[in-house]
Amino acid sequence: MSTDFNDLPAHVWPRNAKREEDGVVTIAGVPLPELAEEFGTPLYVFDEDDFRSRCHDMADAFGGPEHVHYASKAFISKKVVQWVNEEGLFLDVASINELRIALAAEFPPQRITAHGSNKGEDYLRLCVEQGVAHVVLDNESELENLNRIAGEAGRVQPVMIRVKPGVDAHTHEFIATAHEDQKFGISLATGAAFNAAKRCLGAEYLQLVGLHCHVGSQVFNAEGFKLAAERILGLYAQIHTELGVNLPELDLGGGFGIPYMPYEEALDIEGVAQDMLGAVDDMARKLSIPAPFLLVEPGRSLVARSAVTVYRVGTVKDVETGKAE
Repeated sequence: MSTDFNDLPAHVWPRNAKREEDGVVTIAGVPLPELAEEFGTPLYVFDEDDFRSRCHDMADAFGGPEHVHYASKAFISKKVVQWVNEEGLFLDVASINELRIALAAEFPPQRITAHGSNKGEDYLRLCVEQGVAHVVLDNESELENLNRIAGEAGRVQPVMIRVKPGVDAHTHEFIATAHEDQKFGISLATGAAFNAAKRCLGAEYLQLVGLHCHVGSQVFNAEGFKLAAERILGLYAQIHTELGVNLPELDLGGGFGIPYMPYEEALDIEGVAQDMLGAVDDMARKLSIPAPFLLVEPGRSLVARSAVTVYRVGTVKDVETGKAE
């Protein structure tokens, strides 16, 4: 346990963490040294009440749990999936094994969105067989593969198209995912996203229900999300005008930042949610199109502060800088 516990702000710890008078750190009243003795180390310790309360807070901020999809790539286990289900949130998965874990936890597939930039046929086939709510198409070949697989199964699969809106979110370049020079999604600027939408609408076994984007990770304000919404809603308007279709849903992804250091501040999720919802409504009004139903995909911001990792100190090494490692 960190000797700096008392110096750290509460928002970087689980809400039920406490250092007792004898110096022992507890979570929800359970001493961490006792857990280390029982289960060994390293050990993940989750505060269930903390996680559930963050799910509740996120749902309240965006107007209901149906707006919030927990991004399971942040952390997935059957127990966490069960908590998400019981809180009424939706779930997104980014691999076939994440989908298998969700199904093993009896999470309703009609509340699952499937992601991935390189989905294999087994993954796509399982999505279709189980009837997941959305498959997010990342590229044109995936569109063709999924249409064929759905046809073979005699089903129509609801899909979204992941769009690169050309937004430079204020985060590290390695975790920014909405600019043009990266592999995720289909380009808005080149017209490829509109062409993919047109092909989707013409596909016999696909049902296009919306568009998706993800601006990056560790984002602490709504500006990138707002700009992405404005640009993507321009594509909604183009689809409405040229193809006569109103898409009912818009998924602006996740990436909400969390504090790791004492000088970092926790994200004002209520303020960010109001800004995002307001931007979608305002832009839809300007474009004279129906405002789509907004979806978000928080992961780290729900789960990271709900857990700690417990280690034992092994070897202590002094280095030339004077630090202990």
